[in-house]
Amino acid sequence: MLEVMELTKKYGKTLAADHIGFTVPDGRIGILLGPNGAGKSTVIKSIAGLLRYKGVIRIQGQDARSLEAKRCFAYVPELPCMYDALTVREHIEFITRAYGVDVTQEEVERLFRRFELTDKQEKLGSELSKGMMQKVSICCALVIKPRVILLDEPMVGLDPAAIKELKEVILELKAEGCTVLISTHMLEMVKELWDVTFVMDKGHIIGTYPREAVADEDLEALYFAVTGHGGDSVHTQTAANGRDAQKPVENGRDVR
Repeated sequence: MLEVMELTKKYGKTLAADHIGFTVPDGRIGILLGPNGAGKSTVIKSIAGLLRYKGVIRIQGQDARSLEAKRCFAYVPELPCMYDALTVREHIEFITRAYGVDVTQEEVERLFRRFELTDKQEKLGSELSKGMMQKVSICCALVIKPRVILLDEPMVGLDPAAIKELKEVILELKAEGCTVLISTHMLEMVKELWDVTFVMDKGHIIGTYPREAVADEDLEALYFAVTGHGGDSVHTQTAANGRDAQKPVENGRDVR
């Protein structure tokens, strides 16, 4: 389970995250959705322990800063970063040793096959394209068998086959009881994955939508209606269909 409570982060006088709060239970896929500049990256980096912040973040009931939390948490950043002098296989070995997890060669080979890295495993980090680096980053996150995984724009730079494979992996993680949080602005990439969507804009969570509560409402129309991004055409089309965009609820109150 991932719990975020009263998360607040300022950059100078700029309030990038204002008392953010949400929960993603075990075996659920949460989507942190919002336009560029909404504050998603600030929230993601805070959860991942890359920023100082005010508030409380818990991973599997443990403070996110604790070793207990870090041992069961994996993070796939938007911009993958590899060690230039390590091969693809050595990156995996480094991560498994750092986390102290036992992984068989068969499990590693299966990951390489799934993301078409079998013939790339002896390539150095400096020799990889961005797409290949993203695949290695995903494999490094998966190899530790996390209980909570955070993916920041994970499908950017991936080819269609890798996107399909990643979606299947995410659904498998859910079936195994893993908590998944995906930060994105690419609606089409996640529409068949999500269980709960948190719409973020200008440093605030402005709507929380469980899939069962949204019913047949189109996620894209809902997103544009709530954030105001995308112009009047969305509102016009929604009205023409005889459906009002579902109102976001925060702390039991209509926030629009």
